[in-house]
Amino acid sequence: MTSTPVETQPVRTDDLGRLLVMSWSREAPQGTVPYILVCPRGDGSNGPEAESAAAARLLAGAGIPPKHELVDATLMPSLPVSLLVLPGAAVLTLPQVTAQFVPPADWLEAVGAHGCAYLIFTTRPWPDAKPGDAGTLTAFASDEATLKSAAHVVLPARSLRN
Repeated sequence: MTSTPVETQPVRTDDLGRLLVMSWSREAPQGTVPYILVCPRGDGSNGPEAESAAAARLLAGAGIPPKHELVDATLMPSLPVSLLVLPGAAVLTLPQVTAQFVPPADWLEAVGAHGCAYLIFTTRPWPDAKPGDAGTLTAFASDEATLKSAAHVVLPARSLRN
């Protein structure tokens, strides 16, 4: 089988601006599901449109372009997106981006139970984000515009082994 290389433009950090990373868990029929939301803040010097385009290039370069289809990374070990879970912390890594965050205890328990987390990385900027406000998080994360402009990934959780 042959493949044609896909050229992607590099992501300029100025264009990407600041990224917001939020983690939470929610009850579902299969148990408590751990989620990670990543989105541009929309407060960069080049504006929200440039941040959205840069986020889309970042996701395309990682092999998870924004579209409303679920990517099961547990079946794709070569995908350059990873989640490392440590006691009391987690690290999300994509090409050109590493984000460390402190998830809540129930999120860590859910990741431990499922062995994975559901990543929603949207290209939709969220300039009026209020970290810690569950109501605004739920409204933004479940909004159709957010979901349609996002990569959706079931991401296996890895840990350090002794």
